Amino acid sequence: MAYTVFGKTVKKRLIDMDKTQGWLCEQVREKTGMYFDSSYLSRICAGKSNPPKMVTAIRDILSIPEDA
Repeated sequence: MAYTVFGKTVKKRLIDMDKTQGWLCEQVREKTGMYFDSSYLSRICAGKSNPPKMVTAIRDILSIPEDA
């Protein structure tokens, strides 16, 4: 699966933070109160889905600026 620039940034940030996708999914669920799993994350990273609330939560959790 090919990742978008945002998807690559998410993956790199997780590696830099020494965190897993599972950890990120838990954080997004806590922050949004909505269902979120690794397949949903993969769709976002591949650009197949772009839900603003989830993307904003991911950016906040991983401290990714809006222009990245």
